[in-house]
Amino acid sequence: MTSKNGNAVGKIAHRVRCAVYTRKSSEDGLEQEFNSLDAQREAGEAYIKSQASEGWECLPDHYDDGGFTGGNMDRPAVQRLMADIEAGRVDCVVVYKVDRLSRSLLDFARMLEAFERHNVSFVSVTQQFNTATSMGRLILNVLLSFAQFEREMISERTRDKIAATRRKGKWSGGMPLLGYDVVDTKLVVDPSEAEKVRAIFELYLECEGLLPVVQELDRRNWRSKQWTTKKGIERGGRPFDKNSVWQLLTNVTYVGKIKYKDEVHNGEHDAIVDDDLWQRVQAKLKRNGRTGGTMVRNKFGALLKGLLHCSPCECAMTPTHATRDGTKRYRYYVCTAAQKRGRNACPSGSIPAGEIERFVVEQIKCIGRDPQLVAETVRQAHGQATQRVDELATEERGLERELAGHHRAMQSLVRSPSTGQDDGLATARFIAVHRSDITDA
Repeated sequence: MTSKNGNAVGKIAHRVRCAVYTRKSSEDGLEQEFNSLDAQREAGEAYIKSQASEGWECLPDHYDDGGFTGGNMDRPAVQRLMADIEAGRVDCVVVYKVDRLSRSLLDFARMLEAFERHNVSFVSVTQQFNTATSMGRLILNVLLSFAQFEREMISERTRDKIAATRRKGKWSGGMPLLGYDVVDTKLVVDPSEAEKVRAIFELYLECEGLLPVVQELDRRNWRSKQWTTKKGIERGGRPFDKNSVWQLLTNVTYVGKIKYKDEVHNGEHDAIVDDDLWQRVQAKLKRNGRTGGTMVRNKFGALLKGLLHCSPCECAMTPTHATRDGTKRYRYYVCTAAQKRGRNACPSGSIPAGEIERFVVEQIKCIGRDPQLVAETVRQAHGQATQRVDELATEERGLERELAGHHRAMQSLVRSPSTGQDDGLATARFIAVHRSDITDA
């Protein structure tokens, strides 16, 4: 380019807005004044500065994911980055290494597809990738495959470590238990909570039922184990119900053991409950049964099982019964909230099963004796069926169009290598389209 007087004029560089994305899997060191995320961003900013002659400039926004895995897209900073790309506010994404952006091949292929759709380039500072060429994208996908392989290997090693730890009787993490504190990754007995645990075991032997125990614990205002996560979130501290009491009474940790799947091993922590108390409670639990099973719960033929709901609680009402003098049986329906938390938890009382079932049956018989009501019922049912048929037909047409689109995309991807236009993402796209095709089918 020359000026009017014939002097040469330099080419004006196009402005390239660069976003630096950083990520680290663990939260260790995030509170430090200068951490891994800062080092990654500093390297990215230095690279962008070296390209200033090409019009590159670093955006002030920070896209930092500290304490997030690269195996999925559930990261706040990467979601903000993709939203800004969709809004047209980013021209180039800069990372320290490829696996900082993603360790999943399919996720990375989807992101690169979004980059390409919005004309956004991608740069890895330490690996010198240029996504403008097909060779660069091919090498990128190969390295990303190794990153995904490394992530899967880490997962396998973690599972093996947990199994080996538990087989040695060591605590391997998880939700803290009432009666224990976790000190240096070991379970240490909390004396005050341990007394509560033993009292709950004794209460069950005395009350001979889960619900009376729940009611007594509620009266004493006892709660489940409360703790604070590393992120400062309060967990636990909830009132007991039948399920939580049952889980406590059947947890082998309280007798000094550690469970891994179906295996039970001697633990290195101290027991809270002695073997005699444990065995007596387990025998009574086995005799009483936890739920009795569906057939047992409805062995007396409750007609409205699964159909009645409590209006104040909006909970299902379940059939149950009581026996007097060993011969007279009284059937009734009760709100599940009252069954789990006691009768004071629900304003609705129990409903005699025979009366409510006869009432419903009579109402159904009235429908059959009223010709106008029968005709109206048939008319409404026919209308609903017709509407549903129309909806299914519309859905079928939509699925056929979508399936045809998937087939066209697959054919295009299959042909792309032969035309020399394969950009290195054809295989990943083919897998994604093929999986979507199978899901839709």
